[in-house]
Amino acid sequence: QVQLVESGGGLVQPGGSLRLSCAANGIISSINNMAWYRQAPGKQRELVASITSTYRTNYVDSVKGRFTISRDNAKNTVSLQMNSLKPEDTAVYYCNIDGRRPFGMSFNSWGQGTQVTVSS
Repeated sequence: QVQLVESGGGLVQPGGSLRLSCAANGIISSINNMAWYRQAPGKQRELVASITSTYRTNYVDSVKGRFTISRDNAKNTVSLQMNSLKPEDTAVYYCNIDGRRPFGMSFNSWGQGTQVTVSS
């Protein structure tokens, strides 16, 4: 079983920055895609950013130019640097990682969620 542990959420003023991190714990052979999702109250969960094994990135239009996703394969971690935060970025943020464990077993795991609140 692969567990994801998130950190870095909190309260920040509009225009401020936060950095989210997510570490995958367990025996892992390889990681494919790593991503961050968010869910605001009363809204569906949406994909915020993703990064492939070849470091190709993708962002939802609303965060382009403000958020940066990165990965560290040696540490099995994915991070999300969030700058110029807006109140509409307020949500619970979840990391998602898929890959393979030994003996070819695939996995797709979610973090527990971390609250990001942007408010003055």
